[in-house]
Amino acid sequence: MANYQNIDLGAFSQLQQQGEVQLVDIRDPESYARGRIPGALRLHQGNLAQFMMEGEYDDPLVVVCYHGISSQSAAQYLAEQGFEQVYSLVGGMQAWTQSGAEVEAG
Repeated sequence: MANYQNIDLGAFSQLQQQGEVQLVDIRDPESYARGRIPGALRLHQGNLAQFMMEGEYDDPLVVVCYHGISSQSAAQYLAEQGFEQVYSLVGGMQAWTQSGAEVEAG
């Protein structure tokens, strides 16, 4: 059975510096529109099949939610679908914004 790993902000930053990282945000549309990690794709039931067809299964995949709880089950699901390096961001978007990191809106 494939598994995901939890990743904190420091390790996430290092992962981004190493190369291509896929970033998916599973929060609701309004929260996503108000602010997200730059480059994040909002992943939901309506675009999941397309993401599965177009996703890079070899590239690291980081899942973000509100507080780092819901992203764990989503990360496990994606790992079970064949993504090789799947991570759940510890603390989620709350940790990201509290760190003072850049937030993309719109």
